[in-house]
Amino acid sequence: MPQFFIDRPVFAWVLAILIAIAGLIALTRLSAEAYPEIAPPQIAVTTTFPGASAATVESTVTQVIEQQLTGLDNLLYFTSQSASDGTAAITLTFQNGTNPDIAAVQTQNRIALAAPRLPAEVNQQGIRIAKVSAGFLGGIALRSAPGGPSAEELGNLLASRVLDPIQRVPGVGSVLQFTSEYAMRVWLDADRLRAYGLSAAGVLAAVRAQNAQFASGTLGGQPSGADQSLTATVAAEGRFTTPEQFENVLLRTEPNGASVRLRDVARVTLGAAQYGFEVRVGTTPVGAFAIQLAPGANALQVAGAVEAKMRELQASFPAGVSWFWGFTSIPFIRVAIHEVLITLCEAVALVFLVMLVFLQSFRATLIPTLVVPSALLGTLVGMYTVG
Repeated sequence: MPQFFIDRPVFAWVLAILIAIAGLIALTRLSAEAYPEIAPPQIAVTTTFPGASAATVESTVTQVIEQQLTGLDNLLYFTSQSASDGTAAITLTFQNGTNPDIAAVQTQNRIALAAPRLPAEVNQQGIRIAKVSAGFLGGIALRSAPGGPSAEELGNLLASRVLDPIQRVPGVGSVLQFTSEYAMRVWLDADRLRAYGLSAAGVLAAVRAQNAQFASGTLGGQPSGADQSLTATVAAEGRFTTPEQFENVLLRTEPNGASVRLRDVARVTLGAAQYGFEVRVGTTPVGAFAIQLAPGANALQVAGAVEAKMRELQASFPAGVSWFWGFTSIPFIRVAIHEVLITLCEAVALVFLVMLVFLQSFRATLIPTLVVPSALLGTLVGMYTVG
């Protein structure tokens, strides 16, 4: 084989150039991450049971889902965590080589079998299934100037304007919000409930029944009389938006015509949905979220796309609100790539000098020196071809 290429130098040069071009093309399409993709593919399942303790979540949500996950194709193992804030997180690890898209579909099908046995509150919150890779690309935080939006307002801003666009960025596997958004909180007075003969479950049922959106229909819709010339859609007020509207919820009507409303047994305030954690930079509360890469995504490209999207969203932020990377693995990746390139150049230079000293011929030294980058570029072609 060596004699074949020695006798045909032009063919050898053309082949080397083609390998180099193919390697450069593969270099632009290979993913760049902090560590190579050696971990098995993982699927994350998360859901929430509002107001439940960790033990309740474990017995009514986590274990019910786990029973259906057993027996999935190529499943190695899964781990679960039930937290005191009502969240349940299950991470499934599959064998190397498993298609994460197929694994996600099979996982979703199994969870659909468990849905009828889950509490109604869990099904209302929804069960989220996402392909994830180990570790985080980074975390982004929103902060406001003194006197600006509060931490709850920043969390609401994240939920309403930021998280969905970031989730749609190619290469983003999942987005985790670390700041609570706004919620209407009802603080019940146990003594007043007992005095009126009411229960917390009855209050909850009344709030759900009256805080609902209904289709109000139309006026003058068909079929109608011959003299009917006007048709109008009725727009009725739907869900409550202020504490005063919640306070006016009717709980019971007395025989003498008196009524018991929510304000008589509870205090309604607009606050945070969760008080279990808070994110601060120094002493200043901020709104924050973390980003996980999708399997096989290029960390540098995804980080650039996320930064471009955040700059685009910045225009819709309230005055005084800015964003910044709280932590990110991108500087480490860039420094590592830079050091690899420096080491490669030093290695090529040393190989060239050593061969030049012993061969005493520039032409004889140049040819084997070019083999080093050609071989590396050819390796990139092989890496891209076999995934």
